[in-house]
Amino acid sequence: MTTAFYPGSFDPITNGHLDILAQSLNVAQSLIVAIGVHPGKTPLFSFDERATLIRHAIGEALPERSADVSVVSFDDLVVNAARRHGASLLIRGLRDGTDLDYEMQMAGMNREMAPDIQTLFIPAATASRPITATLVRQIAAMGGDVGPFVPKVVVQALAIRKAQR
Repeated sequence: MTTAFYPGSFDPITNGHLDILAQSLNVAQSLIVAIGVHPGKTPLFSFDERATLIRHAIGEALPERSADVSVVSFDDLVVNAARRHGASLLIRGLRDGTDLDYEMQMAGMNREMAPDIQTLFIPAATASRPITATLVRQIAAMGGDVGPFVPKVVVQALAIRKAQR
C-alpha cells in the first residue's frame, strides 16, 4: 500500500490544495495531509481549525476517498515526519517555474537525507495556479470575495474570523 505525505501550512486550505490532493489520490492508496506547525509563526487558523477545515473540504469534494486521507501535524523535518507516518511518497504541488526551482532544491536535499522517500511533483490545474493561501488571507482581510479560490467551509471560517477582529 502506497502512502503519500502532503506537507504544507494549509492556512487555509485552498482549491489549489484540493486539486493537488485529489491528483495525489490517483497515485497513492492513502494520503497524509501534514500541517506544519512552527512556534515562530502565528497562523490565521490554529492547527485544530485547519485540520477541521481540511476534513470538511475533503468530505465535500471527495466523499468517496475521504477515508483514505488523514490529517496530522509536524514540527520537524518533512522527511522525518513522512518516515514516522510510513509514507514513501512526498507530494509537492507546482504552480510555476519559481515553484519548480525551489522544490528541486528541496527534493535534492530530502533525497540526500531520506533516499527511501520519493518526491512527486504534481502540476496544479490551470485554474488554481494563481491561488495561494497568502493571497486568500489578504483578499479576505480586505473584504474581497474568496469564494472562487477556497472551499465553502473556508469562506465561512474566514467570514467568522473577520467578524471576530
